[in-house]
Amino acid sequence: MHAKDSAPWWRSAVIYQIYIRSFADGDGDGVGDIAGIRSRLPYLRDLGVDAVWITPWYPSPMVDAGYDVADYTGIDPVFGTVAGAEEFIGEAHDHGLRVILDIVPNHTSDKHAWFEAALAGGPGSPERGRYVFRTGKGASGELPPNDWQGMFGGSAWTRVPDGEWYLHLFAEAQPDLNWENTEVRRDFEKVLAFWFDRGVDGFRIDVAHGLIKQEGLPDVGESGDVLEPTKREDHPHWDRDGVHEIFREWRKVADRYDGERIFTAEAWVSGPKRLARYVRPDELQTAFNFDYLRAPWEAAKLREVIDSSLEALGEVGAPATWVLSNHDVVRHVTRYGRAHTEGRGPRADETAPLDLDMGRRRARAAALLMLALPGGAYVYQGEELGLAEVEDIPEDQLQDPVWERSGHTSRGRDGCRVPIPWSGDAPPFGFGPDGAATWLPQPEIWKDLTVEAESGDPASMLELYRAALRLRREHPALGEGDLHWEETPEGVLLFSRTPGFVCAVNLSGAPYTLPAHTGVLLASGPVEGGALPGDTAVWLAV
Repeated sequence: MHAKDSAPWWRSAVIYQIYIRSFADGDGDGVGDIAGIRSRLPYLRDLGVDAVWITPWYPSPMVDAGYDVADYTGIDPVFGTVAGAEEFIGEAHDHGLRVILDIVPNHTSDKHAWFEAALAGGPGSPERGRYVFRTGKGASGELPPNDWQGMFGGSAWTRVPDGEWYLHLFAEAQPDLNWENTEVRRDFEKVLAFWFDRGVDGFRIDVAHGLIKQEGLPDVGESGDVLEPTKREDHPHWDRDGVHEIFREWRKVADRYDGERIFTAEAWVSGPKRLARYVRPDELQTAFNFDYLRAPWEAAKLREVIDSSLEALGEVGAPATWVLSNHDVVRHVTRYGRAHTEGRGPRADETAPLDLDMGRRRARAAALLMLALPGGAYVYQGEELGLAEVEDIPEDQLQDPVWERSGHTSRGRDGCRVPIPWSGDAPPFGFGPDGAATWLPQPEIWKDLTVEAESGDPASMLELYRAALRLRREHPALGEGDLHWEETPEGVLLFSRTPGFVCAVNLSGAPYTLPAHTGVLLASGPVEGGALPGDTAVWLAV
């Protein structure tokens, strides 16, 4: 038995992100659901992942695709029932898969009973104390209380008929909770326990960096892209010290349960040192590595992010987690297919030339790089099929609130949320049982990228992921452990891991002569005559 077998599961876990609306449809209404996920559990088991993280399945008016929660202990009827969820959790465990839910503590839906009570209760009522209500500025309070901007555009404040304003850092249908309020804190601890009691293995925490606001709510005093992480360490509503007290309390709840229940933070912060504060030994176990997701396809920049992540997280004893795509960013096949590969893959770039063959070649190499690094990793549904961003969804079918809130200047995030293709030659590609149209339209060209079409094809992205995940599970050097950089020419990444493993990634234009090795374990593209072509990665036995 090697060390990684005795370490907690989450330190090396590969977690598969399910965007529930778009994974699989069990009842034929064109929207993914719990029954659909259950029907595809064997696929996930055979892919070789350790756990699934499911985006919000709670009752919701769906203003922001379920991130506007109306009841944290229910299931939206479009997705199923609580009883069905319990059966699913048990079945996932039978397949050796753990289940992580999404929890949204920064804000509720404006249809949540708490907010309805806050509106009815009026100024100064205890019910209103659960949210952030303030009087406005100006002679008669007609101006917002401060200059804060909402993530989806416009002011972060909305006025109610009695004259007060409430804060919403996202859509106006998503009022921010007041985490200085003791009842809010206790109620969320009950929510965690409700799902832990039903066998859930952990939570991904949405906007983990946003719960505490600076006393007095001072102006931000700067504009800029609100969707970009702040570089400030004294921001009035992001990454404030008080959030850590909340997560220490949450950790105590999780630690009451056996089976290593975990938390993962979605925390957009200024860099690895700030991120490390979320994963100190008495807080959360892991946090998304957005610096890695945002890194350009350049060897020096990638190495810099890998080093700074491993150093900062290592100092607090936490494992790194690596991620290339999720439901909020441009799919990395598309990002890597353009000249500008940094950041979220600016959607304003949609008119720039796109080379999907290059994007896929790089994505294959990126997968082997990510899965060879120490720690854990996230796979976003469809990336194992090589899906690209869908950039030509007709405007009348766009659903993301960003489209409306931006005055139709930003198409939003729908392009990475299109339902994934399973089988057949035409939409809906086996997404549901009776061929209902999917809630977002699928492109015809996906007929070559279905699970059915790629299964058994040694050149496919799916078989590359299956092989990589199988090796990652079997090889004693992979998962948590050491990493030692080797000397290389510019544009090449080369590192060894103990015992007997080397990963080489060529991001340069010239072929790279591989170091001495005893065998090729896996390659993202053809490796002939001992030379590694550009945009290719290889795993070597040494």
